[in-house]
Amino acid sequence: MDLPAAINTIIQQQPYPLLFASISGSHLYGFPSIDSDYDLRGVHILPIEEVVGLNTGSETIELSEVRDSVEIDLVTHDIKKFFLLLLKKNGYVLEQLYSPLILKNLPEYEELKVIAKDCITRHHSYHYLGFAATQWKLFEKEQLHRAKPLLYVYRVLLTGIYLMQTGVVEANLIKLNEVFNLPYIPDLISQKLAGEEHSYLSDVDIAFHQKEYQRLRDRLQDSYVASRLPEVPVAKAALHELLLRLRIRS
Repeated sequence: MDLPAAINTIIQQQPYPLLFASISGSHLYGFPSIDSDYDLRGVHILPIEEVVGLNTGSETIELSEVRDSVEIDLVTHDIKKFFLLLLKKNGYVLEQLYSPLILKNLPEYEELKVIAKDCITRHHSYHYLGFAATQWKLFEKEQLHRAKPLLYVYRVLLTGIYLMQTGVVEANLIKLNEVFNLPYIPDLISQKLAGEEHSYLSDVDIAFHQKEYQRLRDRLQDSYVASRLPEVPVAKAALHELLLRLRIRS
């Protein structure tokens, strides 16, 4: 991916060392519009004195700005907060960690990716069911229907099904559809790619997509029932050891 220079500048200007920084959002999902912002996500490492002292550092750093005509939204969490999120049924942090669009990383990033496989459980399905429901409500209530929420519906449902079946985190809708072969996905993506972030669909069959939404929800629930993924994460001890190592070194 050919990235604007402003992205690397912002990454280099972060106040704390970054365990990793990646690109999320529509660029990761495979359907950025011509004016889509860049969603940057990552993990920073607070020094010990800003964890145990009276003057503590920020667990979460957020930045949203337009730089060189590029809209950038950056969020990073301290390693402890991020590791705790990994131990919950949080699909967002898994997608950030396993994003192939990595901007910066320390050697321990590869170790974390291995450890985090033991954080994936059957119950991550609830994250994707909930996210899909929110996006479907957003799409359904609009008088003029946008491509973005509908694509999000399909993206999260397919990500959830694939995760339940394989234990692999795949957030890119184009790659997911190579597996699921839904015939309407390429046209939806093409309309999103050709327009602006809030562009509307030229012709949309609401009843058809409602049936597809429910069908895929049911398939995700069935995949949850049949999944061989564990009930609970088993990576707490390994995450604890890695956290201590990174913190002490900082």
